[in-house]
Amino acid sequence: MVVKSIWIVALGVMLTSVASGVWAMDSATPDPAAPPGEYELGVKAVRAGSYAAALPLLEKVVAKNADNADAWNFIGYSHRKLKRFDQALVAYQKALAIKPDHRGANEYMGELYLETGKPAKAKERLKVLDSACFFGCEEYDELKAAIAAYEAKNK
Repeated sequence: MVVKSIWIVALGVMLTSVASGVWAMDSATPDPAAPPGEYELGVKAVRAGSYAAALPLLEKVVAKNADNADAWNFIGYSHRKLKRFDQALVAYQKALAIKPDHRGANEYMGELYLETGKPAKAKERLKVLDSACFFGCEEYDELKAAIAAYEAKNK
């Protein structure tokens, strides 16, 4: 009977904690009132087409956490859009060294290879995406379409 009572009390404490949000909150949960960090600002700049403005923000992110594949991917994307192809390639390689099946980095590296006249290498990225996107994904579809457009243009 004592054990049953202890379990009931423990269950009550857990339910109260969950209901009050204590367990839902942890240190990784961002404060919605907090200003956006460098990563969020960098991504926002990329999405706005402000690639040169995005780079220093994203570089701060990887200076603090060199294992951030998403930040490396956006650094590569920004360099590619600025026609800095060598720097873009290095950034994509860093993203893929961290996360080989990173969908964005594989797609964008494939597009970089098309922009630099290396369609065979772009097709290698497409194969990686084919494996990474078990049920298909937007990145696979976009790179496949880019390869088709490249081949049609260069016939």
